Amino acid sequence: MAFNSKMCSVCKGRKLLCGKSKCSILEKLRAFEDIKKKFDKKLNKTEIFGASPPSIFVGEYNYPNIRIGPLVPPIEGDTSFMDSPLKWEDKSIKAIIKYRSMLVMGETISNVNINKQKENKYNKYNLSDNNINNRTMESIQELAMSLKPVDSEITLKKKPNFNISHSGFAPPISPKGDLLKFVVAENPKIPKKSDYVVNDELKAVDSIISLYNYGGFDEYYIVKLMSAGLLGIDKKLVPTRWSITGVQDTIGKYLRDKIIDYPLINDYEVYYGELLGNNYTILLMPDYYAYELMEVWQKGSLFGDSGSSGVPIVLGDYEDLKVKGYAKETTGAFYASRLSIMEYLVKRKRQCKIVVFREITPDYYAPVGVWQIRSGVKKSFNNQYFKYNTLQEALNKISELVKTPIEKYKLKSKILTKSRQMRIEEIINII
Repeated sequence: MAFNSKMCSVCKGRKLLCGKSKCSILEKLRAFEDIKKKFDKKLNKTEIFGASPPSIFVGEYNYPNIRIGPLVPPIEGDTSFMDSPLKWEDKSIKAIIKYRSMLVMGETISNVNINKQKENKYNKYNLSDNNINNRTMESIQELAMSLKPVDSEITLKKKPNFNISHSGFAPPISPKGDLLKFVVAENPKIPKKSDYVVNDELKAVDSIISLYNYGGFDEYYIVKLMSAGLLGIDKKLVPTRWSITGVQDTIGKYLRDKIIDYPLINDYEVYYGELLGNNYTILLMPDYYAYELMEVWQKGSLFGDSGSSGVPIVLGDYEDLKVKGYAKETTGAFYASRLSIMEYLVKRKRQCKIVVFREITPDYYAPVGVWQIRSGVKKSFNNQYFKYNTLQEALNKISELVKTPIEKYKLKSKILTKSRQMRIEEIINII
């Protein structure tokens, strides 16, 4: 989270000098205190037993020797709500932080090449019995394959460090401690389809698409399989952050290849939606495929930066069928947004040019992951939309919906400023 020691020490969360609607530091502490009061006796110990949602986390620091571990809450029963991002649309940021504060991560170190984890030099805890490490990895992988919560127990070296950390890609990471032992206390509910894909000689891309097309699995289930080193021919652990982007990008490309064979939409369409302090305005244009995401972190928002001009900076990334490459400015948001749009267009069996305007307000005071972008864009398509005959009419409407001047977006945009060849239908209408 953004932190200014001088400003924060003067403000102390009371004056909101940073411009945010809430103090992210105090909100996090309040969430911690609520959880501590309710579960202090169950959390403040080295052995945690409960139903994992199921959930695992794989870090990226010090790659290829990275941290991996299961996440287990001190409660039993249906805990799936703690790790189901696509079901959090009606939840507050504070509620999401609370869910994650209840999940204790027991972390250990492994080389991404799972076979090398047998070598003790990759395990900072120096487990002397290789069989324990092997069993732990197998248990973590079984947990990742389960569709339903699994009763589990973690034994930690010390009591968990009750400090939650945030990532712009994944949901907040829970309290954690050094893992000594992990035991799955019941048989995980593993779908036959997952078991088949994991044990088949399929490339990772083919595995992802196969699971997606099968239905019944959202991409975050597939993300867990990929992170746990269960997909692909040369199986390796994949950091959760990379897995999220990789899975969403793979599915998005697959759907994109479908829509380019569909007919164009007929009008300029404008959609609008809001989620957790993020505002989404989406423009669909009757033209051949290209996609652009532009985003603005408004003044007072988590990563807001107005620059020397005092006007918020517009970030953006673009692709068409020729221009490709990793989204350097909007990063994971680019692929999360694209996936929701591709699903919508496949459902309509139409293709178009796409421009997304994402504006992040001070109400988004703590990052909860790119799932909210995925859900926010998806939610926008469920709202009433506007249709126009010309691009200018559509831009006039968009200028009413966005807070940043439309001219700032035009200066950044490749789609809005690129000269467009007239389609035959338009030429006929003019004649």
